[in-house]
Amino acid sequence: MSAEDSFAQPQFALPQAAKEARLHHGLAEAIRHHCAGCPPYAALVHALYPHWQASARLTDLPMVPASLFKSMTLTTQTGHPVVTTLTSSGTSGRAVSRISVDAETADRQAKAMSAALQPVLGRQRLPMLILDSQTVLGGGGINARAAGILGLMRFGRDHVFALNAAMECDSAAIDGFLSRHGRAPFLMFGFTFMVWAHFFAAIRDQGLDLSQGILVHGGGWKAMTDRSVDNAVFRAAFQAATGLRRIHDFYGMAEQMGTLFVEGDDGLLYAPDFADVIIRDPVTLAPLPVGETGVIQVLSLVPRSYPGNSVLTEDLGRVVHVDQPVSAGRLGKAFRVLGRVPQAEIRGCGDTFAQGIRA
Repeated sequence: MSAEDSFAQPQFALPQAAKEARLHHGLAEAIRHHCAGCPPYAALVHALYPHWQASARLTDLPMVPASLFKSMTLTTQTGHPVVTTLTSSGTSGRAVSRISVDAETADRQAKAMSAALQPVLGRQRLPMLILDSQTVLGGGGINARAAGILGLMRFGRDHVFALNAAMECDSAAIDGFLSRHGRAPFLMFGFTFMVWAHFFAAIRDQGLDLSQGILVHGGGWKAMTDRSVDNAVFRAAFQAATGLRRIHDFYGMAEQMGTLFVEGDDGLLYAPDFADVIIRDPVTLAPLPVGETGVIQVLSLVPRSYPGNSVLTEDLGRVVHVDQPVSAGRLGKAFRVLGRVPQAEIRGCGDTFAQGIRA
C-alpha cells in the first residue's frame, strides 16, 4: 500500500505489528528517496547507519535530531519547486527550524491531517471558532502557529476569530458566532496556553454554553504546568464553566507538519496508521519498553521535500499500552508526552507565546 493510500484508510485501526511492517516498507522507500535527493542527509545516513537496509525493524531505521533542522536547510530535490518554507516556533533569539515544502508534500500534509482528525470531527465541515487573533496570519512567511491555524481552517466553515489584535476576547464576535451556530456541533481550535490564558480566563464566569463544541488544541504544556494546570484540570474547568466535554489535545511539530497524534477519549495520545512513536533511552538511544520514560522519536510517511520522516525530538514521553482499545477504540501505541528534555528549548506554539509575554 502506498503512502497516499494509507491516508485514505480509516485510522487507528491497524494492530501494531501490521502497522510496523507497513511503515518499515514505506519509510525505507522514503529514506532511499531522500538519500538520492539530499546529499547532506545521504552523508549522515551512510556515516551513522551504514547497515540500515539489512534490518527489518523500525528501531534500526536512520533518524535525524530535530535540532539539525535549526542548523541546516535540508531540502530533497523532487523535481517540484518549493512553495513555502515553514518555520518552527522558537523563543526570541533562538534558531528555528526551516522546513522546505513543495506542492506534493503540502498535499500529503493536508490529507494526513484530515485522516487523523476525521475520527474526532467526522466528514462534515463544521462552523469554526478560532481561539486566536487573525493578526497571526499577517506578515511574511509562515510559522508553525500560523500553519496550524491555516491547516485546521480547512475543516471548518464560517470562520470567526475569538481574540482581537491585543489578544483579548472579542465578545461581540463570540456571541454572534454562538447565536448562529451554538445549538449544533461546532469546531473550536487554538493553542493550549492561549486557549487557557486568553480565552477561558476571560469567559469562565460569563455562563457561555459551549456544550455543542468540539475543542481541538495543542502546542505544548510547559507554560500550563508552570501554572499548575494539567490536562485533567483543563478538561474539568471547561466542563464545569461551559458544559464543553469534547476536548482533544494533539501532539505535532513543524518538522512533521500534517502528522497529528490525537488524544482519544481516554486522555492518551495515539499514532495514526501512517505514523508511529518510539521511546529511546536519553543516554544510549536504545529503544525502551512499554512503561519506561525516554526521548520521543516520531516517524511519518508524510514528508517528501525534506528528510523529516524519522525525527528524534527534544520531548520526553512514555508508551502506556499497545493494542488495548479499552475506551478510545484505537489500536497501536497509546502514549503521553511528559515534557521537554532538560536544557532543551521551549518551542510549543502556545509555550513560545507565553515566553514572549514573560520576556
